[in-house]
Amino acid sequence: MRLLSAVPPAVGTLAARQEGLVSVRQCYAAGVDRRRIHRLVRHGVWRWEGDSVVDTDPVPPSTRIRDDYFDHIRRRSAVKGLLVRPGAAAVGAAALALHGVAGLPRHIEPEVSFPRGVHHGGRDGVVVRQYGDFETLRYGSWRIAKIEHALAQALPRLSRDDAVAVVSSALNKELINEAGLAKVERLLHGRRDAGQALSWLSLANSNDESPAESDARLSCIDNGIPPDRVQVVFHTDGRFLARCDFGWRLRDGRWLVVEIDGVGPHSTPEALVKDAPRQNRLLATGKIVMLRFKPADNDKPGGIGAAVAARLDELGGWTPSPTPTEAPVNL
Repeated sequence: MRLLSAVPPAVGTLAARQEGLVSVRQCYAAGVDRRRIHRLVRHGVWRWEGDSVVDTDPVPPSTRIRDDYFDHIRRRSAVKGLLVRPGAAAVGAAALALHGVAGLPRHIEPEVSFPRGVHHGGRDGVVVRQYGDFETLRYGSWRIAKIEHALAQALPRLSRDDAVAVVSSALNKELINEAGLAKVERLLHGRRDAGQALSWLSLANSNDESPAESDARLSCIDNGIPPDRVQVVFHTDGRFLARCDFGWRLRDGRWLVVEIDGVGPHSTPEALVKDAPRQNRLLATGKIVMLRFKPADNDKPGGIGAAVAARLDELGGWTPSPTPTEAPVNL
């Protein structure tokens, strides 16, 4: 049996930058012809990803194990579109995935558009949008829609919760600022399918540190109890004591605070160990009531908001703060 020869290092370098994918055209340029590609696939070294792209990771995407699994799957989809359609730019959710925005659906389409509205049909599962002129920026050797344009392209196709999480992530990561958000609104006004998306922009919050926090906050809004404070900071004797995800000032002067575990700053075992003494210090003041939730709790009937609303009722009710502020709360 003939042994497989080593793949040129240039192919491995490309694959490392492209979520494991390389195009047949790139293989040819590196000296790997179609016959050799077929041999590598036949021997389980590579896998076909459509007619013009191969995956250099033989493990099927659905069974891969990696810490950034869903981010990898989304980026991989975006890269596939750029490889299948050279000369196109990644747009919509695909562009947002490459910008590093969180909150997108777990699986997105390979989505591209050609500049100046040039029409091309889709193939290999790649969706070609007809967006006309839009601003782009460099992403390696490719082009992707600028963040404001990508948001305006993607939001009308997302659910409300995903749309709010995506915009909140872009704000939190400082990929856009308030001026950028205003530009997204202007771009949406020019789209026929953007009515609902426009109404969702006001729900975004730059203080959301994860999509799970955005989802929990929206659940509270839906249950009629929008938090008085997001990322509320507590001091005691003029010194920093703790920061909590959400806070409601109770009528007796105490605070009900909510923490979303398993995400953002609470995502590692080490962080949870540090959270315990912090929680104890908060509760020792006698002025804090705390609830902790997992992201999955939002999937229960009524979501996290229903549980928080019930607890607020048990504690004698709550009156929304008339003057929201980000100043620390002195306990």
